[in-house]
Amino acid sequence: MFTGTAVFDLLLPGDSRSLKTKRSYVRPIVAALRRFEVSAAEVGALDLHGRAEIGVAVVAAEAAHVREVLDSCERLVADRPEVELLSVRRRLHGAEDD
Repeated sequence: MFTGTAVFDLLLPGDSRSLKTKRSYVRPIVAALRRFEVSAAEVGALDLHGRAEIGVAVVAAEAAHVREVLDSCERLVADRPEVELLSVRRRLHGAEDD
């Protein structure tokens, strides 16, 4: 069994000056990520209006499948025209990890 995580650091448009507006950008991205059958949520920068961190977790039998799913998630976020993907932090854990 392998687990993989990714945290996407996003710069939101200048009009996201309220948490309500911020949610209007973050919620559709989280919903789109969940179509890849991953767990996804806003995990950081919760009180910052112009930034967001979205976390994704996936479990699979093969490490290659975990990488493929995380790659697909990263492409989805990077291709969103309304946000700028600043960085991605990824981790892969296998059965031999303690």
